[in-house]
Amino acid sequence: MLQPDPLPAVLAGPLLRRLEPGRLVLWLVGSRPLALTLRLQFNQHECEQSLDIDLDATCCQVIAVGRAAFIHLIDVPLATPLPQDVPISYDLLINDETGIAHWAPHLLYANAQTPDFILHSRITQLLHGSCRKPHHHADEGLLCADRLLGEDRSLAQRPALLMMSGDQVYADDVAGPMLRAIHGLIARLGLFDEHLDGAVVDDSTRLYDHPASYYHRADLLPALESNETLRERFFGGVKKPIFTSSTADNHLVTFAEVVAMYLLVWSPTPWTLIAPQPPTRLTPEEQARYAREQVPVDKFRDGLGGVARVFAHVPCLMIFDDHDITDDWNLSAQWEQTAYGNPFSKRIIGNALLAYMLCQGWGNNPDAFVQLVEKTQALTATAQNHTHPLHAPAQDQLLEELLKFQQWHYVLPTTPALVVIDTRTRRWRSEFTLKHPSGLLDWEALSELQQELLDHPSAIIVSPAPIFGVKLIETVQKVFSWCGYPLLVDAENWMAHRGAAQVILNIFRHSRTPGNYVILSGDVHYSFVYQVLIRHRNAGPNIWQITSSGIKNQFPPRLLEWFDRLNRWLYSPRSPLNWLTRRRRMQVVPYIPEHAEAGERLWNSAGIGQVFFNEQGQPEAIYQHNANGAPPTRMVEPQ
Repeated sequence: MLQPDPLPAVLAGPLLRRLEPGRLVLWLVGSRPLALTLRLQFNQHECEQSLDIDLDATCCQVIAVGRAAFIHLIDVPLATPLPQDVPISYDLLINDETGIAHWAPHLLYANAQTPDFILHSRITQLLHGSCRKPHHHADEGLLCADRLLGEDRSLAQRPALLMMSGDQVYADDVAGPMLRAIHGLIARLGLFDEHLDGAVVDDSTRLYDHPASYYHRADLLPALESNETLRERFFGGVKKPIFTSSTADNHLVTFAEVVAMYLLVWSPTPWTLIAPQPPTRLTPEEQARYAREQVPVDKFRDGLGGVARVFAHVPCLMIFDDHDITDDWNLSAQWEQTAYGNPFSKRIIGNALLAYMLCQGWGNNPDAFVQLVEKTQALTATAQNHTHPLHAPAQDQLLEELLKFQQWHYVLPTTPALVVIDTRTRRWRSEFTLKHPSGLLDWEALSELQQELLDHPSAIIVSPAPIFGVKLIETVQKVFSWCGYPLLVDAENWMAHRGAAQVILNIFRHSRTPGNYVILSGDVHYSFVYQVLIRHRNAGPNIWQITSSGIKNQFPPRLLEWFDRLNRWLYSPRSPLNWLTRRRRMQVVPYIPEHAEAGERLWNSAGIGQVFFNEQGQPEAIYQHNANGAPPTRMVEPQ
C-alpha cells in the first residue's frame, strides 16, 4: 500500500494576534510539536537590530487536537519594548533552520524575504468586517485587504489592525463540499474522536458514517416528542421568511469538526492534504445541491493564500457572534432552556466554544484563559497518549466551565482605546416573557463597560450587532417578537430590550465618558454609517455607528432596496415617527455611499471596511472596499 506523503510541518499560520511593544502573541498549527525560534529584525536609531527568541514552554504552549495536529499558542514577553511606527520583519525558524520563505512562501509579498508588521503608536486607520461564509456566492472580502497591503507597503498605508467582529466561521451553516473536506481532514490528521450523548449515534466515528451526516443532521436527535422544540429552534426547522432561510442541515457537531473548519478557512495548506469526493448516499436533489455548493467552495479555497498573507502581516483581533457557535445563540431565555437542557445540543455549543477559545479568543487576551488552556491541554493529552476518544466526563466538565465563562470581552490600551464587547454570553433576560429577546448586555456588564470608558477622550467600541441600526428593520423585528416569534427573524438588536437600551444610552450621556465614540459593527450583511447626536449633554458626545458586513455575505438585494427606501420615508432625521422610538433624544444622520443610486443609504456589497482617524479619534474617512472589484465606496457625510 502506498504511504501518504509526509505532512508539512506547519498546517496553518502564523496569525498575528495581539501585538504590543512589550508583548507579541501569535497562533500557529503544526503537524507535530515544533521547536521554534522567533527572529525579529528592525531599524532603531539608524542601526539594524536583530533578535532571536527561543520559543520554549514558557512562551509557547502546545495543545494536541489530533495525532498530527498541534495548536501552538505563542505569547512572547519582551524585556526591551520594540520600536513603534517602523516595519519589523519576523521569521519563525523550525529547528533553527527553515523559515517562512521555505515552508510558507505564499505568506510573502513580492520581493520580500520574510513577513513584517508595524506597531502603531496610535490607531490612525484600521480594517474591519464580519460574516465570512465560505459557500456564499459573493467574492472574498479579505482579498481586498491583501490587495491593499500588496499595492502600498508604506507606513502611512498600513492599518493598525484587522478587527473581525463576528461570524469568522459558520459552524451552523456548512456546505456539503466543506463538510466533506472537514471529514477528510479529520481522517488525515487524526483529529480526536469523542463520545456523544443524547443522539442516535454514540460517538463521532458513527456520526461521520451515518446516513444523516450530510444534509440531515436534525435527524440525529432521537425521535422523541421532547426533542421537537430543540429540532425546530436549534437545527433550523423553522424558516425565517423575512431575512434568510435557516440552513443548519450540516451543523457542525464535534470538536474535531470545528477545529478542521478553522484550518480550512484560514490556510490553503490543509486543502493540499485531501481530495474530497461527494458522498455516495446522496439523493439526486442532494447531488445537485452539492454540485452547486462546490463552485463557491472551490473559489473560496483558491483565495486562501492571500487571506493567510493578510493574517501574517496585520494584527488580527476577533470576537464571536452567533454563527461562530450556532444561529441565534442565547437569543432568549427560552432558547437557553431548550438548547442547554439537552446533552447533545449542549455538547455542540460547548465544542464550538472550545474551538473558538483556542483559535480566536485566546489570542485576544491570553491572560484571561490561563486555567482553561491548562485544562484543555490535560483533556487532549489523554487522547493523544492513548489514541482514545476524548474523556467524556472531563470534556463535559471543561465545556461546562466554558459556558459559564464571562471574560470573552477585552480592552486594548491603544489610542483611541479599543473596547471589544461580548454581546452573547452576558445577556439581560426579558422581564416580560421567556420568549422575548434578551438584552445584548446585562446590567453588570454594562456597568463594567462604563468603567472601561471613563475619562477616555475618545474610544472605539466593537459591538458585533450595531448599537444604532436601521430603524425599519428593528421595527419589523419587534413586531415579530411581540407576536411571540422572535426566531422567525433575526430579532437581535440593542433597542429590542428596554433596560439594556436605556443603560447604553445613559452611558453615552455620562459626563465622564468619551466625547468621541466610533462604534464598529457587522452582523447585518449590509454596510452603513450613521452619525448620532445625543441631546441633553453639553458638548457632545459625537457618535459614529460604522457597520461593515459581510466579508463574504450579502443581504438579498431586492429586499434591502425596499427596506432602505421605506426606512428613508418613515424614519428620516426630520420624521415625527422618531419621537415614538428610543431615538427621540437623538438625531441620527445617515452618511451617503459615494457610488449609491439616488437616495440609497445602505451599501450591499461584500468586502472589508476601512476607517481613518484624526488625532481626536474621530473618523476622517470611511471606506467599504468591494470584493467584486469595483472601486472603494467612500461613505460621505451629508452637506
